[in-house]
Amino acid sequence: MAAWNDYNDAKNPNVIPKGTLAKVRLTIRPGGFDDPSQGWTGGYATRGSTGAVYLNGEFTVLEGPYAKRKIWSLIGLYSPKGPDWSNIGRSLIRGMLNSARGLSDKDVSPQAQAARRINGFADLDGLEFVARIDIGADTNGDDKNEVRGAVTRDHRDYAQLMGQISAPAGYAPQPAYAPQQPAYAPAASSASPAAPAATFPTGQPVAVAAPDMRPTWAR
Repeated sequence: MAAWNDYNDAKNPNVIPKGTLAKVRLTIRPGGFDDPSQGWTGGYATRGSTGAVYLNGEFTVLEGPYAKRKIWSLIGLYSPKGPDWSNIGRSLIRGMLNSARGLSDKDVSPQAQAARRINGFADLDGLEFVARIDIGADTNGDDKNEVRGAVTRDHRDYAQLMGQISAPAGYAPQPAYAPQQPAYAPAASSASPAAPAATFPTGQPVAVAAPDMRPTWAR
């Protein structure tokens, strides 16, 4: 424990540590901005004073030591400064869909590609996934939590954190590993090996049962 008079290592207890993985639920706070030509309908998008368009996301931690804590992050859709803002937003949404629907980021099957498409922002509202929590700065320069990435089923801790996955109808996740079948397997002989015989002093051969070759746990 630090000395009572040394406050160099004091941290804001309201900030979740950087890199924490947690299952969260996204709630989009409607901004009332629509642009049907872009597919932005339903009033979910927000347009800022600079002309940037984004989704105002509220991420609620569902489980673990930080359950019920809320994180507010923006998901970029458009910026007059260039495509970087929207590309970062698209990457985050792809990760969220992968995580929520149990997809590997490497899965490029037609079913996975279909599962990464949405009909509208309403499909994202209420989405549950595993987030990687980061730390940014608010308008005053103080630390604040942000969600900048999602964890997919490729991560070793994904299954434990995500629990039950609600996949879209008609989609079956591809197995992360499928054991290969041997290229050649010898055909089983139809003839059973003959049981060895023992001869007693009388000279009469007596059949002896073949040894049990099964492993101990199977006997």
